[in-house]
Amino acid sequence: MAKNDQLIICEHCDCVFEKVTLAKHQKTLCTRCGGVLQRYNGLTLQQRLALTVTALMLWMFANFYPVMSISLQGLKNSATLWDSVVALSLGPITFIALVAAISMIIAPIIQLILLIWVLSFALNRQRSPGFSFCMRWLETLRPWSMLEVCLLGAMVAVIKLAGLLDVLPGIGLFALAILSLMMIRIAGRDIRDLWDDL
Repeated sequence: MAKNDQLIICEHCDCVFEKVTLAKHQKTLCTRCGGVLQRYNGLTLQQRLALTVTALMLWMFANFYPVMSISLQGLKNSATLWDSVVALSLGPITFIALVAAISMIIAPIIQLILLIWVLSFALNRQRSPGFSFCMRWLETLRPWSMLEVCLLGAMVAVIKLAGLLDVLPGIGLFALAILSLMMIRIAGRDIRDLWDDL
């Protein structure tokens, strides 16, 4: 019988499989439901930590610099992600503002802080204090972090408004685009390999 640390459970149908070593660009699929069990992750701990710190800097740019600036007949205005959440909260759909704040701002920053915490200890081959709590929250927050949806919405807004107003994409939009890709790479992929490494 296989040892427990060599087993993997499908998160979709609870079928149990033995782990395999993957080559570049490979992934394993559940034979019962077709869900992804493992993905190859070629990043070392140092690379993952460096990308996470970079993503944290990009998060700051994306949240505190304008996503876009618009002007019409000499009047200019710019908006950040925070401004969009505040604008939503002033209308009748305050609940949507809360969901937007969680998915665009709160969930990504918590993910990044937890990853930096776990990875900084992992460099010394140690489990961080509260390791299992952090890993569970990283898995819980993964579906809530929807930066790519926010990016798509911002791109649609820029394209739609460009026909009516003078629209200039801001630093925040470019930071958001790069941050979305980085979050998919460092937090959207399988982070369960940290359990095995530590």
